[in-house]
Amino acid sequence: MAPVPLARILPLHSPGRWRADSTRALPPSITCSAESGGELPARLQPNARRPLWHGGGFSLGVDLGAARTGLAVGRGITQSRPLTVLKLRGQKLELMLLDVAQQQEAGELIIGLPVSADGRETPQSNKVRSVVGRLAVQAADRGLRVYLQDEHGTSIEALDYMISRGVKRSARDIKSDAYAAVMILERYFSSSGQGAQIVLPRQQELQDKLILKSGKDAEL
Repeated sequence: MAPVPLARILPLHSPGRWRADSTRALPPSITCSAESGGELPARLQPNARRPLWHGGGFSLGVDLGAARTGLAVGRGITQSRPLTVLKLRGQKLELMLLDVAQQQEAGELIIGLPVSADGRETPQSNKVRSVVGRLAVQAADRGLRVYLQDEHGTSIEALDYMISRGVKRSARDIKSDAYAAVMILERYFSSSGQGAQIVLPRQQELQDKLILKSGKDAEL
């Protein structure tokens, strides 16, 4: 499956001006860079770019794997913490991710995107984009934003972090995915969300619904 095409980021002053390509038979979502912060609607800005007093709430970090998915939660002002490791796939996993995000009062999901050492995407990147594309449609209906964050090297960082925290060797394999999610969040916050890519549903009504429901206190 080919990577989801990047959508052009347009200046927006009202929800009605945010328009995606309406061509038929396209993937269910589009991916837009969050680097040029002023061009994204305020309510779609990642929490890492918002002051806490202006809508910067909790974020759910997700290390998406073929068999196990690690979760962590953070807010950027303290060290993110590991939550759990899920052994689910398909729709059950997607629904659980959304449920956990709401339980943790997170307004966004930061999902690791596997890339090579030189930053190129891989076949695994395509698999993650496929899952995230479906997830973004369901998330928008709940007012939850979904972003992709480069996760290259986070597994090694997670191992080093677990060792530094005194996690026993016997527990490292069980907890490694959750700690990898911690590293994804830490990278996201430390870069102020500069590398994050927001994933939006192609349906205009879902985009509008997301903008209306997502972080009303963040509107400029």
